[in-house]
Amino acid sequence: MSSAEPQPELWHFSYVDDNSLNIHHESGLERAMPRNRPSALPERLPERLSQRLPVRLPASLPRHLPGQVIAAAAAAGARAQEAYARSELARRLALAREACPQEVESGKPRLLRLVGEAEVLLEPIRRPRRQLEIPKSSNPQVVMILPGFATRPGRMRYLARQLEAAGHITKRWGQGRNWGPDPDRFAQLEARLAALHARHGRKVVLLGWSLGGLYARELAKRHSYAVAKVITMGSPFSGSPRANNVWRAYQFITGHSVDAPPIPADLAQKPPVETVALWSPNDGVIAPRCAAGRPGERDRALALRCTHMGFTYDPQVVFALLEELERTGS
Repeated sequence: MSSAEPQPELWHFSYVDDNSLNIHHESGLERAMPRNRPSALPERLPERLSQRLPVRLPASLPRHLPGQVIAAAAAAGARAQEAYARSELARRLALAREACPQEVESGKPRLLRLVGEAEVLLEPIRRPRRQLEIPKSSNPQVVMILPGFATRPGRMRYLARQLEAAGHITKRWGQGRNWGPDPDRFAQLEARLAALHARHGRKVVLLGWSLGGLYARELAKRHSYAVAKVITMGSPFSGSPRANNVWRAYQFITGHSVDAPPIPADLAQKPPVETVALWSPNDGVIAPRCAAGRPGERDRALALRCTHMGFTYDPQVVFALLEELERTGS
């Protein structure tokens, strides 16, 4: 059996006056010593101090140690606050806390509409029971699907399967989760569109949900030769970019303002191809007017009755898209 670990000896220190320090040991040993020099310590004290005590006895013990500790802590706190103010986190939080004009704030979907987006939680229960009779298309199209902000292509998979059941060819955008625009990502999108156009030998329909619809519009402006039609679903291309319930989260995550995206764009300008906007008065994320647009900003606006999340699975969206693809020109 191992022997029990020896208990540390206890030494107590107290000031006698301004010039001397009283040292008291648990055994009863007591001695006074000058404050500025520990030379009058008992013979065994220095060794015991180095072995048992977590700190060393300084040559001179300050009388007002608590005040100095508080001052040092305050200085350290000030340095930490200054470092935080220069940090990337502080910059992004400031973006998320930007003021929003009251007229824009009042144009956002109401809280009740936003809460209604929770309906998506029931979709896994409803979907197995849903039976859609998908008609075969007489005008099959190649469709590149662009997901919304912070979502991945898998979110659009159910919708893609319904289009494929009609005979259309659906393609992912090839970018994984959509964390917002940047020059490199947009360049890859341009290359993706050009590759699909070359591979299939025909123009591609761009189908974009929410932020993905803004990508689709800008791609069509730059590469109209490769685009047959643009269809947006709940995409805020018109009005204020703050007339929605996610712009603060968007600015925090992307690190840039909705007013100054890293890719210069006139969102409201209509692409030089047929452009259709699907929008819903039940949208709890994007203001309906921003998704519907004004005349001249799109060719047609089609109103549906679904939530913002519902654009990816609602049957009326499926059939509206099938009809739009059917009437697409070559």
